[in-house]
Amino acid sequence: VQVMESGGGLVQAGGSLRLSCTVSGLNFENSHLSWFRQSPGKEREGVACIDRRGSSTHYADSVKGRFTISRDNAKNTLYLQMNSLKPEDTAMYYCAADRINWWLLPKYDYWGQGTQVTVSS
Repeated sequence: VQVMESGGGLVQAGGSLRLSCTVSGLNFENSHLSWFRQSPGKEREGVACIDRRGSSTHYADSVKGRFTISRDNAKNTLYLQMNSLKPEDTAMYYCAADRINWWLLPKYDYWGQGTQVTVSS
């Protein structure tokens, strides 16, 4: 199984980024997916998750109203649209996948290497 994130970068506060995550070697349509983030010295935090059908999503309180998770099963791709970015959103962002829905718990079986998001003030 390969999980690969892309789309990170440096952006000014108030700006936007869209992260993408492709998953191969796994039945994507039957996989629950999530975005996590981790900054130095902090625990990995669940940011947003989406069920396999895309009918149910959940967000961390810190990103509600600013981030949107979505998936395209035809392209085996997960997205995270991040708007109104703040310096405290700076972190390495990880994509995770599993047949079990762990919601925002970091118990997923499959993880990517991460993509760095840096928000300058």
